[in-house]
Amino acid sequence: MDRVRRLIGLENMEKSGIKMYDGSGVGVAILDTGLCLDNEDVGGRVAAFFDFINDRETCYDDNGHGTHIAGIIGGDGRNSGGKYRGIAPKCHFIVGKVLDENGKGSVEDVKNAVDWVIGEKKRLNIRILNISIGMFPDAKTKEQFELLETVEKAWDAGLVVVVAAGNNGPEQMSITNPGISPKVITVGAIRERRVQRYYSGIGPTKECIMKPEILAPGQKIVSCKNDFGSYTIKSGSSMATPVVSGVIALLLQKEPWLEPIDVKIRLYERAQDMGLNKKLQGWGTINVLKLLG
Repeated sequence: MDRVRRLIGLENMEKSGIKMYDGSGVGVAILDTGLCLDNEDVGGRVAAFFDFINDRETCYDDNGHGTHIAGIIGGDGRNSGGKYRGIAPKCHFIVGKVLDENGKGSVEDVKNAVDWVIGEKKRLNIRILNISIGMFPDAKTKEQFELLETVEKAWDAGLVVVVAAGNNGPEQMSITNPGISPKVITVGAIRERRVQRYYSGIGPTKECIMKPEILAPGQKIVSCKNDFGSYTIKSGSSMATPVVSGVIALLLQKEPWLEPIDVKIRLYERAQDMGLNKKLQGWGTINVLKLLG
């Protein structure tokens, strides 16, 4: 995460003397495999948990994907002396377990989880919904439509919905659902300054909508493991998505009055152009210094 903080300009911002933000007070909902409470980097800031898979009451993660996502968004790095600190280390998490130990789930569980998050939005100041999962293109048309309808419902309810572009690239029109939604913010993966063309989903969508909108680091990201005091490395657009969610948490701490469309416009206006085809880079890469400066 120290490398990620450097790549997105957060390290330079810390050195510049500009007021720093840490995500305090901002709720980030994560729909994934859960979150491991034993990992102290993230386990102490779970404001709410609901298990849509096994109906367990205590927060857990029997896969590890969700804990890794949470660490990127807001791990505080205490088990690494701050080296593997997330983007918004004082945000709080609202965790919906919608994937089982094998990373599989159903649209129905995602629908129920989104309704739950919307219901808790005001009480827990949930501002962001991170969905680092996607549906295969050969899924049933009805399920595809229901998933799109669900994420757009969350957006319309005032949540900034941030989703992964998927790992089905490099062919065009390889963005996974729900990343094809014109409303949500879809994130692709880069390695250093290059697009991960060999796997990150590339637009446009079948409706000729430019996707992804924004790129972020997603290759070999060190973050929290579903174990006490441990870290692990994962790659993919799933890892790039929480980088953007974490940065948006900083933005909403600074300017809490912003609505989802305002956030999207701000990303568009202040993205770092990579000089590549828009089908590859969208608006460009996320840059914290430009976004918050």
